[in-house]
Amino acid sequence: MSKPQIEAFFDPATYTYSYVVADPSTRRAAIIDPVLDFDPATGRTATDSADCIMAFVAERELQVDWILETHVHADHLTGAAYLKAQLGGLTGIGRRVTEVQEIFAETFNAEAWFKKDGSQFDRLFEDGEVFHVGDLEARVLFTPGHTPACVTYLFDGAAFVGDTLFMPDYGTARTDFPGGDAGTLYQSIRNILGLPEDTKLFMCHDYGSEERSEFRFETTVAEERELNKMIHDGIDVDAVVVEREARDAGLAAPRLLLPSVQFNMRGGELPPAESNGVHYFKIPVREVA
Repeated sequence: MSKPQIEAFFDPATYTYSYVVADPSTRRAAIIDPVLDFDPATGRTATDSADCIMAFVAERELQVDWILETHVHADHLTGAAYLKAQLGGLTGIGRRVTEVQEIFAETFNAEAWFKKDGSQFDRLFEDGEVFHVGDLEARVLFTPGHTPACVTYLFDGAAFVGDTLFMPDYGTARTDFPGGDAGTLYQSIRNILGLPEDTKLFMCHDYGSEERSEFRFETTVAEERELNKMIHDGIDVDAVVVEREARDAGLAAPRLLLPSVQFNMRGGELPPAESNGVHYFKIPVREVA
């Protein structure tokens, strides 16, 4: 059985890594966590990041079967709908995306006909579900905690962990978004770290650290278990929860939080145009008491 060929694409504006996972024997491929560029100052979208992925797919003569989301991202707009229109393939996300849609449909007072059933995506994966990319077998592992809908995609010797886990010198995902929970995150990460020690772990983000200037996207289960600054072997759930919640209390909201969630809960489509033909993202205003 062939091993997956993996290519990473870094978007420096959002510190996001997207991936193409390909089966070399059949040239079938999956795209994971693609980015649609967005300038919040002008409200303009662009496709430079997604076009880099498209160019790679064309150069390697790949056929895209899947465009996969690890969760409803809060720090970048997804390029899934754009890439599906250009390349085909099915979009997929964890089944619990419906919980995220319920939360944010209320937060942003979404249109009355907005569907909170995940039907904006072609496939809602169950925990443990198996699917294929050519001859490659992939398995879905539910890893909630950052959000209720987070999943990890497992290929032979490789795991795409989304925002759940970061490089060892950075730690773990934040858990202060609606539906997030530090104790749940701890258990999800222990499940990931229960994979074989040589399993390669592919990050969705990297922000560098005080110890290094270069960005990294790949580590291993063994490295995380030994060196992760927040959740290494020997640290218990209570200690992780205390540290995680303390760190979350001092974090600023992601720069693209409000547009990202409204766009991504719709599977990469804009909110409906209003009577003037223009699409708008909403900004909830909280008045000072």
